[in-house]
Amino acid sequence: MEPMTRGASLRERCVSAIRAGIITGEIRPGELYSAPALAQQLGVSATPVREAMLDLANEGLVEPIRNRGFRVIQLSNKDLDEIHEIRLLLEVPSIVSLTGDRRLLTDGVVRGLRAICDDLEEHAEAENFPALIDADRQFHDELLRLSGNQRLANLVARLRNQTLRYGMRSASHDLLIATATDHRKIVDAIVSGDKVQARRVMEAHLAANRGVLAAGADGGTRKTPAVPV
Repeated sequence: MEPMTRGASLRERCVSAIRAGIITGEIRPGELYSAPALAQQLGVSATPVREAMLDLANEGLVEPIRNRGFRVIQLSNKDLDEIHEIRLLLEVPSIVSLTGDRRLLTDGVVRGLRAICDDLEEHAEAENFPALIDADRQFHDELLRLSGNQRLANLVARLRNQTLRYGMRSASHDLLIATATDHRKIVDAIVSGDKVQARRVMEAHLAANRGVLAAGADGGTRKTPAVPV
């Protein structure tokens, strides 16, 4: 992790920096990390780092160890299966319900989603993992918030945060590009008004994600590498 310059929302910036360290594997599951040690790397005081780690604990990424620090939580394949099942139940119906709804899918909204797709493909091409993760988060948040259900968007974001780190850096270049392109297929499907196709592409998107996520869990017992979805 690189030192940060001071500025507004220091706590949030610490959250982003530490999350990126977890996702890229610089901060490893099972190992204990203290707030002062992380603060020294980031070039800030320990207070915003402690606050950031509590935020990440609320996301399910880390767990506090009393009087010692924090530890990144390791998920099993069973955990990942459960998260996948929940995302299928929550996200697929939500995306289908948006399909063809021009009150929600205004020209401005669609342009914004396509612009995020451009960013995803650009970052995948460059293998810029932090930027790719951020654009991916923005894409899914934008879609789910169109439903008007803030709790739904927050819950899915929490589930996604828990799985983003698995096998990230082992993904092939072609797989990064293919996964980024998937997002454009989702936009095309919901704009087309074809609910059957929207359901198909969203289910395929989540299924592909589950398949690649397994590489980082249970000691990598499955062989397909993971990318953010």
